[in-house]
Amino acid sequence: MPEQPTHTFFNSRCAEYKTPFGAVPAGQTVTWRLTVPERLGYVDPHLVLTKDREDPVHYRMNFDGQTPGVNHFVFQLAPTTSGLYFYHFDLYTDFRKIYRTANGEGELTWVNGLDWQLTVYEPDFKTPDWIKDGTMYQIFPDRFYEGVPNKPLPFADRIYRPDKTGEPYFWPNEQSDGYLNMDYYGGDFAGIQQKLPYLEELGVTCIYLNPIFEAHANHRYNTANYLKADPLLGTNEDFAALCAEAKKHGIRIILDGVFSHTGSDSLYFNREGRYGPGGAYRDRNSPYRSWYDFDSGYVGGYRSWWGFETLPEVEEEDPSYSNFVCGKGGVIDTWLGLGASGFRLDVADELPDDFIEKIRTAVKAHGEDKLLIGEVWEDATTKEAFDHRRTYLCGHGLDATMNYPFRNAAVAFARGEDASAVGEQIMSICENYPKPALDCAMNFLSTHDTERGITAIAGEPANGRDRYWQSKRMIPGDRIDDALRRVLLAYAMLYTLPGVPCVYYGDEIGMQGYRDPFNRAYFDWNSTERRLRVPLTNLARLRRSCDAFDGGSMELVEASADVLHYRRVGKEQSAEIILNNGPHLIVRTAFGKQTEVNPGGFTILVEDNQPQHVGYFKYY
Repeated sequence: MPEQPTHTFFNSRCAEYKTPFGAVPAGQTVTWRLTVPERLGYVDPHLVLTKDREDPVHYRMNFDGQTPGVNHFVFQLAPTTSGLYFYHFDLYTDFRKIYRTANGEGELTWVNGLDWQLTVYEPDFKTPDWIKDGTMYQIFPDRFYEGVPNKPLPFADRIYRPDKTGEPYFWPNEQSDGYLNMDYYGGDFAGIQQKLPYLEELGVTCIYLNPIFEAHANHRYNTANYLKADPLLGTNEDFAALCAEAKKHGIRIILDGVFSHTGSDSLYFNREGRYGPGGAYRDRNSPYRSWYDFDSGYVGGYRSWWGFETLPEVEEEDPSYSNFVCGKGGVIDTWLGLGASGFRLDVADELPDDFIEKIRTAVKAHGEDKLLIGEVWEDATTKEAFDHRRTYLCGHGLDATMNYPFRNAAVAFARGEDASAVGEQIMSICENYPKPALDCAMNFLSTHDTERGITAIAGEPANGRDRYWQSKRMIPGDRIDDALRRVLLAYAMLYTLPGVPCVYYGDEIGMQGYRDPFNRAYFDWNSTERRLRVPLTNLARLRRSCDAFDGGSMELVEASADVLHYRRVGKEQSAEIILNNGPHLIVRTAFGKQTEVNPGGFTILVEDNQPQHVGYFKYY
């Protein structure tokens, strides 16, 4: 049984015990310090360090002096190769060990426990600086704004939706063929371009677009032609014009790269025959045949993404496919050449590491300022997929990932859950992620794959209920004020934690919706709701004006019950953020000042890192 914690043996998050904090580049020296009470008698502490999937190595720690009743030990090591390392301490003399508890501290125990993690990344790992103090905005292209009204539909099987306030279709068609995603509201490149002043005013510096390539569903994740924009959105030239105009507003654009599968209804597979007699499905001699895995053992005779026959999986490591995506004149080269500033990789944890590294090479060939983000729903450093530890966050793959752990923490806190678990989730990511990746992680509250933030926070839980239950289900009017307040609390976290905040289109006007397709409604441009827009704009401005939010370090001050309090420290300025999800006004000390925080509100203080500092408040 663990000994009751009356002494702090070790704390990985405290500079007294470990430096530097968190992940380190290969070659940097790490110092571990252990304190052991004299009452335990003679001990011979060893650091037990295990590189992922290798045998443990025992390093004898050096005696480092005494303080009253306590012996001190130290050990230094500079890991030479990137990857994950796990460690604990062994006292040797009485067979007891020191393992990690939930808050990073150590406990003395006779039995095996949890190891600490040390992430080591490539020493030359760098990520684009332009994104780090900015604000992202995600657009589902068909549902944002129709800049060219009454366009002719490019394909006869599409359904045009002139009723922009109408709920997205979700029922099967008359043949009961399932939910086909064939209703289109007409959002296009021209519409996004017309709304660039609106986005600039909101503080947006980067737009993330869901797929724009030609495809035969409104979500466009079933790619039909990688090298051609979907004609309902516009042409490739229209996209280039959008990027050029966005640049004038200080906004860059990144695209969704869907490279684990294509559509069955595509130029490459062509099961439906839309593209003539060719395609891998219809022609064994097709140049695309090697992209796919045909076998009678699969449903439909080919391997498909999670069993969806409309999404045949590709063989990413097939030389023909890999070159098509990553080679000169390929997908990456084409769209970056048209003005895109990077890609978000769909289902990155299902792409081989070697393939992601080739994508990175292709992206960075257009400049080190090009961004590569991956969709990963868990801690990306510990992610395992297909019996393989993923290494894409160690400096030779992704720049960063979508920060689902922070999203989960923000939703939990805003819903009123205890702050201690929220603080642990935040600090675990801060400790495990390489700083270059953490600084440009995508911090969001909603996406096309999740419930809208306001629905997740204040709506009735769906608990697996079907689309008929989710349809038109809204938060009651008498609860909207409280719901918006909680959403703002969650966004205040995401704007001030390490990483880059990302607003899902319509969140800023309180749009509601459960899962797909209800989270993908057309933007309500007639809305007069501004209770989120104004503070989100102010938070974006604060990020740009305070360097604590541009890669500043993260220190957790308090995480208990209703209160989350943390500090960001930059080169020139520091910020203290206090969030209160409780029903009562609280008072906390920040920068030596007694600071009030309203119930359900937050306070942000910023001070210069100078002896004669000048401070100011941001208060909501």
